[in-house]
Amino acid sequence: MRWPDRLLLMTHNAGKLRELRVLLGDFVPLLESAGDRALPEPVEDGFTFIENATIKARAGAEATGMPALADDSGVVIPALDGAPGIFTARWAERPDGTRDWSKARRSVHEALKGKDHRAAFVCALVIAWPGGSSMSSSTVSAEGVAPGTLVWPPRGARAYGFMPCFAPDDGGGKTYAEMAEAEQAKIDHRARAFSRLREVLRAR
Repeated sequence: MRWPDRLLLMTHNAGKLRELRVLLGDFVPLLESAGDRALPEPVEDGFTFIENATIKARAGAEATGMPALADDSGVVIPALDGAPGIFTARWAERPDGTRDWSKARRSVHEALKGKDHRAAFVCALVIAWPGGSSMSSSTVSAEGVAPGTLVWPPRGARAYGFMPCFAPDDGGGKTYAEMAEAEQAKIDHRARAFSRLREVLRAR
């Protein structure tokens, strides 16, 4: 199976969009985003990263008639029974619908006192093609995992999400937020998921 010539990226997150454009630049000639099409964000009511990414990808494909790529990612902490996991963004939500990531990071820090700080960033990528008769026949998926450790206090200039608190095992002791975006994009969970997605497409 080959990459589509046109692909819709189902995200409104500017940082995620930049990374996906870099990863896909040599494979897909024409990229559009959910923001370009003013598409609403679908309700993510799945129970896994793959399920939520599939919901988003299928919504984009059905709304536009284009193949759509969606990402779902988060931090999984074994000492917290896998939380925040697929609810990572919800840990940062304010009553008005905006997000306070410093609050989310503090909540995790408090919950981890006296516990193991090992964690992993997980990313699921799903491509959905329009007109599929079933979820399994019209989608391709892959997952990437970046193991590491949560650190406190947060470190680094890029203060989005849990990046200032996450030091990947292969990051030389730096947090994601202490790395340049290009440096992070070579080793992070999304890059690993993309590498696996390429393998899956080649095998089909």
